[in-house]
Amino acid sequence: MAEIPMGSPDDAAGAPWGAMNSGTIRAPIPAEELGTATITPDGEFEAGSHQSFTLTYTAGKFGIDDSGSLRICFRFASDQTRPQFEDPKRPNYTVIEASNKAVLEYRYDPKGNVRPWDRTLYIKVVNGFLREGDTITVHFGMTDGGSPGMRLQTFCEDTFEFRVLVDPIATFNYQPLPVQPAIRITPGAPEKYIAVLPTCRRVGERFACKLKGEDKWGNPSDKCDGTFRLRGNVTVAGLPESVTIAPGTFAVEVPDLSVAEPGDVEIWLEDDAGERVATANPLRIVAEAALIPFWADLHGQSEETIGTGSAAQYFAFARDLAFVDATGHQGNDFQITNEFWDELDRLCDAFDEAGNFVALPGYEWSGNTGLGGDRNVFFPAKGRQIRRSSHALIEDYSDVHTDSNSAAELFEAFAGNEEWDVVVYAHCGGRYADVKLAHDGRFEKSMEVHSSWGTFEWLVQDAFEMGYRTGIVANSDGHKGRPGASYPGAALFGAVGGLTCLLAPDLSRESILDCLRKRRHYATTGGHGGRMVIDVTARLDNEGMLYHDDPALGPAEGRAAAEAMMGDIVRTSDGEVELSVDILADAPIERVDIFNGLEHLETVRPYGVDDLGNRIRVIWEGAEYRGRFRQVIWDGNATLSDNRIAQARPINFFNRDKTLDRIGDSGLEWRALTTGNIGGFDLWVDDPYGGTLQIETPLVKCGVPLEEIGLEDEIFDRSGVLPRHLKIFRLPAENPHRALRFTRRIKLRGQADNPLFIRLTQEDGTLAWTSPIYLIR
Repeated sequence: MAEIPMGSPDDAAGAPWGAMNSGTIRAPIPAEELGTATITPDGEFEAGSHQSFTLTYTAGKFGIDDSGSLRICFRFASDQTRPQFEDPKRPNYTVIEASNKAVLEYRYDPKGNVRPWDRTLYIKVVNGFLREGDTITVHFGMTDGGSPGMRLQTFCEDTFEFRVLVDPIATFNYQPLPVQPAIRITPGAPEKYIAVLPTCRRVGERFACKLKGEDKWGNPSDKCDGTFRLRGNVTVAGLPESVTIAPGTFAVEVPDLSVAEPGDVEIWLEDDAGERVATANPLRIVAEAALIPFWADLHGQSEETIGTGSAAQYFAFARDLAFVDATGHQGNDFQITNEFWDELDRLCDAFDEAGNFVALPGYEWSGNTGLGGDRNVFFPAKGRQIRRSSHALIEDYSDVHTDSNSAAELFEAFAGNEEWDVVVYAHCGGRYADVKLAHDGRFEKSMEVHSSWGTFEWLVQDAFEMGYRTGIVANSDGHKGRPGASYPGAALFGAVGGLTCLLAPDLSRESILDCLRKRRHYATTGGHGGRMVIDVTARLDNEGMLYHDDPALGPAEGRAAAEAMMGDIVRTSDGEVELSVDILADAPIERVDIFNGLEHLETVRPYGVDDLGNRIRVIWEGAEYRGRFRQVIWDGNATLSDNRIAQARPINFFNRDKTLDRIGDSGLEWRALTTGNIGGFDLWVDDPYGGTLQIETPLVKCGVPLEEIGLEDEIFDRSGVLPRHLKIFRLPAENPHRALRFTRRIKLRGQADNPLFIRLTQEDGTLAWTSPIYLIR
């Protein structure tokens, strides 16, 4: 008997490339005889709004037999409220009934079906059966008992499906209906406005200021309706007096701007009342520059794999609404069919436009952690062989011989085929990269330390422990169709997606890949404060030999140099170097930490003890472990005795369900989580040094007299497999410092690498890391 292949080319709604996405066997029942499903109401609905829907399934020719069942599935990325059946007052109270009074058994399982349709409402006929024409009705978000309804997912989607799969014969063989009920999810009204400038341009060089409004969930809004005055701190040629963002418009570009003199430029928007409604990221104008910063989010997915929206929409969002200069599509390899691989090549070439936008061909090698874990792969051109970790969700096995099941095999395949132009970096998503198990520095150039999954400094620390010479990047790894501006919404994703600033001579695919190979970049945790200017230089007393390729891996071309930038590898006879740091931040600077690999050398602040005021900062950070379920819950409260809280402000409370709330004059309560990243709050007190601050969280319970809180951190360490801690320190009441320049003499270790880099912490909770300068004595 011939084996029945799993899957159906028709299964992947929104994925016409034949990926097996529904967990079905080839259809034994004609699709038109499976029945139908409708949703009421239908049409457009605001992202994150509460709604009520009735889904009605009408049985087809075969009905549904006793113990047959339905699955109503939602995408992995969706963050709508889960159906629940117990409490009519809670969100998404759901009632399910059969028209013929058959007894139904039902449950919700977030992993109840094959990805990407894994969030599943399972409905089984346990007493009785359905004939043709009988119905099962599902009332999502019933409000009769006081429930607010079903909260929709917080991000936009043209076709949000209530995907119905049917097992009419009770064989546990589910088939998708030929027509799926769907609604359209659209943005809400703008809650804030965003202005984006380039980070650096030469004197007289033209640039644009790009503007958009975002709703409360971070979706670009087409419901903007306002005229704003444009202001600047210097004369900007071509800057109009005002700009209008009209309804139906998602973004506006103010082109052909220029500045005639070197300096730091600030541009902001004012409303009719003269209030500042948005301030652009800082722009530095220089007389000359060999390298220019370009911003990129090179890592995310679309609906053809496990994301949201089409791949074409993915590229368009990055360019037109996130205002990044470069992106790459990184679909899970075990879902990328050959047809979709060809389509990604076509899209990359269609969107790639030198000088305007770079689209890098590539994919995510999605191997199991025990075989090396996730890697990102980038090619310089189309037509390259995709070397998958497996064909887990692909029907066509004709090219299974090209698979590389382990990371070691992947690197061996690249080397064996002399694909020296491939760029790889390691990351932590669902599966984390084990770089101690497998790494090849000829291809793997960087470690991704931050994404929407969290912050993973341990990944680059693993590389330091092994003596690897790698750069540091950050990206979104987003699944919500918003590359370059990826917010966590209401899901358990704990962070905003990151960005990488690439230092290149021009905006072209060749230059961006050359930058990645040379590690000439810095990484940020993204968000509105994530586009800062950072320059780090090491100056030698005597000329050393500078390399871009690691000389430890084979022959490498070097040149004499007395100065090195981030990413450079330098052999030197000097016992110490001068490290020069120049920062123009997007928010006030809290601190800059200097590292030599795993060793923390110094914390530099732009203020001193005499500047401290009545502001106390509480910060928590950490992750449970390296795998998927890494969330640390920090829900808690704080009480201030013998004092009064004048003001409190949350830090990195990205999820709108996670709030910081005042309790009287002296208390706070909050709901918060971290996935390796940081969160916390500031509080301003009436008496700067009076009373005691009591804090209680699941991990940390402490009390600290305010008179003991100063410049240095008071740390309460509860580290497990990974760091987990809470720290308390004092800040100036107002910190005006957005610029910081300093130099330090750094002693170099002998007979070992000296990876010198900095980590910037802004007051708004944004972090940035520079790729190390590797100094070898």
